[in-house]
Amino acid sequence: MYYIGIDIGGTKISVTISDNKFNIIDKIKFLTDTYKEPEEILDYMVKIIKEISMNNNINIEQISSIGISCGGPLDSKKGIILCPPNLPKWNNINVKKYFETALSLPTYLLNDANACCVAEWKLGVGKGYKNIIFLTFGTGIGAGLVLDNKLYLGTDDQAGEIGHIRIDKNGPLAYGKKGSFESYCSGAGIKNLALIELVKGEIESSRDTLLHNYKKENIDTALIFKLANKKDNFCCEIINKSAYKLGLGLSILIDILNPDLIIIGSIYTRAEKYFKSIIDDVIGEEALPINRKTCKIVPASLGENIGDYAALITSTGNY
Repeated sequence: MYYIGIDIGGTKISVTISDNKFNIIDKIKFLTDTYKEPEEILDYMVKIIKEISMNNNINIEQISSIGISCGGPLDSKKGIILCPPNLPKWNNINVKKYFETALSLPTYLLNDANACCVAEWKLGVGKGYKNIIFLTFGTGIGAGLVLDNKLYLGTDDQAGEIGHIRIDKNGPLAYGKKGSFESYCSGAGIKNLALIELVKGEIESSRDTLLHNYKKENIDTALIFKLANKKDNFCCEIINKSAYKLGLGLSILIDILNPDLIIIGSIYTRAEKYFKSIIDDVIGEEALPINRKTCKIVPASLGENIGDYAALITSTGNY
């Protein structure tokens, strides 16, 4: 048997097919056209599923199920995408019903952070652990939670929305509210921190940073890390501030949930060297000794394909 995984993002969508051990056989990806109606895009996905199956000599009847990973908010039990901010036209779209009608295949839906958490738990570095927190740490930050060997969704499927936790009431505003976790610990947050400090000029190194050689609209998180690699003191200080706030946020999660493993994806996976020593120091000061001793913090292990594995593992409905 085979599985189909669909990773729906605000910029791209990928359709992946794997064998029953989640070895990826083939993948087709295309840009997300946010101007098109969702039904038109769903029709195209059905076409892609048929195409990718035929290209690999697989009959639709050989496919066990479909898994869909998408940013929230959503209702995973009913299979409805509610109103994700990065997909403005996708309001109350029942993707489960759509694919089950179009292809007669069982279809499952999960929030992308939850799906990535399950993927790392079942296929990656989380194997063998019972209490796991997965942090996305990409454009924004969110969490997936495995508690007592079961994915935890909360009452309304909204568990893990940690980006909205305020960790500094006088902090910057990147999304939601001032001083939120996401305002410091996300791609958008790090970029915003740098731009604010460049204008304020209160950090001494802001006068000499190489960021002054770039137009404001060309400054992004990737550039900040690139310049940090070149020992740009200002960029290093911005990342250090993000790392400190990450340590504070992790300390809260560690003391509330007492996990044995925290997995951090995306930016942290690529730039762990900038974060690890700082977050370890902060957690050492802030978290209860018994809790911090229990908890291990590691980068995600499934690499750039984590979104594909997340969608594929969702297709099992077993989490």
